[in-house]
Amino acid sequence: MIVLTLTVSIPGLRPPPCSEANVENCKKTSTLQLALFFGALYTLAVGTGGTKPNISTIGADQFDDFDPKEKGHKLSFFNWWMFGIFLGTLFANTALVYIQDNVGWALGYGLPTLGLAISIAIFLAGTPFYRHRVPAGSPFTRMARVIVAAVRKWGVPVPSDPKELYELDPQEYAKKGKFRIDSTPTLRFLNKACVQTGTTSPWKLCSVTQVEETKQMLRMIPILIATFVPSCMVAQINTLFVKQGTTLDRSIGSFKIPPASLTGFVTISMLVSVVLYDRFFVRIMQKWTKNPRGISLLHRMGIGLVFHVVIMIVASFTERWRLRVAREHNVVESGGQIPLTIFILLPQFVLMGTADAFLEVAKIEFFYDQAPESMKSLGTSYSMITLGVGNFISSFLLSTVSHITKRHGHHGWIQNNLNVSHLDYYYAFFVVLNVLNFAFFLFVAKLYVYRAEVSDSMVVLKEELKGLERVHNQEAPVT
Repeated sequence: MIVLTLTVSIPGLRPPPCSEANVENCKKTSTLQLALFFGALYTLAVGTGGTKPNISTIGADQFDDFDPKEKGHKLSFFNWWMFGIFLGTLFANTALVYIQDNVGWALGYGLPTLGLAISIAIFLAGTPFYRHRVPAGSPFTRMARVIVAAVRKWGVPVPSDPKELYELDPQEYAKKGKFRIDSTPTLRFLNKACVQTGTTSPWKLCSVTQVEETKQMLRMIPILIATFVPSCMVAQINTLFVKQGTTLDRSIGSFKIPPASLTGFVTISMLVSVVLYDRFFVRIMQKWTKNPRGISLLHRMGIGLVFHVVIMIVASFTERWRLRVAREHNVVESGGQIPLTIFILLPQFVLMGTADAFLEVAKIEFFYDQAPESMKSLGTSYSMITLGVGNFISSFLLSTVSHITKRHGHHGWIQNNLNVSHLDYYYAFFVVLNVLNFAFFLFVAKLYVYRAEVSDSMVVLKEELKGLERVHNQEAPVT
């Protein structure tokens, strides 16, 4: 951020101002200026990839799973973690954008740079007081050893008695602050890695716990795949949704609403939905399900997926309405502004924020919760992977559908002039895609086996809920 701020602050690191009508006549950006600017952006991307999964993991690790009270607080942690993230997003999309447009880019980049510096100082000051997990080495190496060992012993039979499999003494795990995991019958082929054949090479013999950790990470992959499509839907917020807004009436009196500002309603909707979910929805559902979370993480993700189906249905019908009005006012070929308020797009933006409160929060919590104790950061990174893959899928689908629908002399569904496009068909295609993805999710969720808890805190919390219900029933007046 420091380099990025310097590139927009120091005259020698940015191209000079240009008032020419033809941008071709302006002075070109130098190689050094481009290298510094893009180098800063890529460095920022790498840093974000390293910090996002780890910061949330460190935060969740501060709660003791063996203390029922702390475990109860931990169940709300990711709700408020995402609340904080989106609160910062709201500030960036409103106050910072205003400063950058009306004051200058130097201050617009300087403020987040200062904010990051303060955050680092706070983090370093608090480091001695945090609970730290003992480093356990690269999870990729441990997983690779299990897979390689299992493949090498392809023809070795797995004993029927799990006690015959190789495992370390409990004291070894206690020294490292790890937890021993019992053998499970799922992904049984990987159990070959812990069959003792006389060798002690880590690439030929692995402990039962190491095999089970690998299984836990692999078992989450089908759920991970099921989140790619909704992440693709999220990518539409800053692309097609915003471009639709450019064709509509954006006036409120003399003020023109920037189409991109509608993304702020996604953030506001998400913030409100998280508060309502944590303060009311969970407490209501606890009375019915006796689940400390209210509903399971997979149920919460499923509700989010249903919202994505509804969002695309709403978007498709709204776009059909927009195109009908464009035809009625003869602005199809010209691509002119349609006499419809930009706020007709508001429902799809608001619903997207509500979907995020269910799916995005549940996604990060699920991958953290279900990852082995020594692979929590890798588990949390799964939720980051879905966003990146979703953007790639969005770009692929956009270009592919555009190319296919232009065959045989057709205009195509997606063109620069949205008034002659058929985004309503494209959104309907997304409805079908989301329905199919939801069916896939239901299938893999039904087969998914939750990781065993390392403590009995969840059991204690469930008993407390049952106890509260019994007390309530005893206090209820008899009529």
